Amino acid sequence: MTAPLRLVFMGSDPIALPLLNWIASADGAAHAHIAAIYTQPDRPVGRGQKIQPNAIKLWAIERGIPVLQPEKLTEETPAELAAFAPDVTLIMAYGHILRDAFINTPRLGTLNLHTSILPKYRGASPIQTAIASGERETGVSLMRIVRKLDAGPVADTGRVRIETLDTALDVEQKLAAACVPLVARALPRLADGTLVFSEQDESAATFCRRLEKADGALDFTAPAAVLAARINGLFPWPACSVEIAGQPVKFGQADCVAQPDDRVARASSPCGSGGTGFQPVSVPGTVLASTDNTALHIATADGILRIHRLQRPGGKMLPAADFLRGFPIPPGTQLPSHPMPALVS
Repeated sequence: MTAPLRLVFMGSDPIALPLLNWIASADGAAHAHIAAIYTQPDRPVGRGQKIQPNAIKLWAIERGIPVLQPEKLTEETPAELAAFAPDVTLIMAYGHILRDAFINTPRLGTLNLHTSILPKYRGASPIQTAIASGERETGVSLMRIVRKLDAGPVADTGRVRIETLDTALDVEQKLAAACVPLVARALPRLADGTLVFSEQDESAATFCRRLEKADGALDFTAPAAVLAARINGLFPWPACSVEIAGQPVKFGQADCVAQPDDRVARASSPCGSGGTGFQPVSVPGTVLASTDNTALHIATADGILRIHRLQRPGGKMLPAADFLRGFPIPPGTQLPSHPMPALVS
């Protein structure tokens, strides 16, 4: 058995914690030893904007692992990295562009964990965009870093299922867990030289940008399935919201059902069957009366959108039944529609 690899980890997001915990465990330690961690500088957090370290730094400090937090990577950084004598650098959600000299410093190169099934959803928001785009599966890809955005050759992919009510938070947790067996498979093969990387199909590449608050707009003339996917994908941030009684109300989880009088829609739509007790209407954005009090029902151009969790300003995200007891939304209320910016190019 080969000696454990000396590994430098670069990341700034809690999604990497399950993987770091595995590497630090007895099983992981047989394959790699974390020599140092690079992470973002401490930032203001919360309403009080108090400067705080991120979860990756706290994890490293608890274990006595050296932590480096450069505001940016300079010409001197490769020499700093070389001092740790890394066999490999592993990156996940770090947030800095790397210079070629830095990428090439480790003996076995620099690898990245990207949270999509490449070449789809390269870019800044792959988890949210995959869900919002209606995908039923996504994954995390282990790739070599190259200068072009998320375009490096891929060695392996861990796949996860996107369930109907999964939000970005739910899928992120699945992907965090999927990193462990993926890296566990890869490290021994990397060490003995049998890890094979395959070039991506550039013709199939898609790109997702950094999300903005304006992406939370909803257009009820879109199909209910499209709206439900967008609501789930963009929770918890930027979160989809609609102005109701003069207040911006956030939607936290959604699915859809077909119109009860539309047999074609029931047969072909990604929405489930109707039968929730409301009468079909033709005006998108209309709140519907329903015997199902576990969701807020809204008419769309194709199908009925069901909102399962809502939040008013200053309040908590609540199940629909609890929310509606304190913030009634009468049937017949007309909700405004706004254009929904495209997320994928």
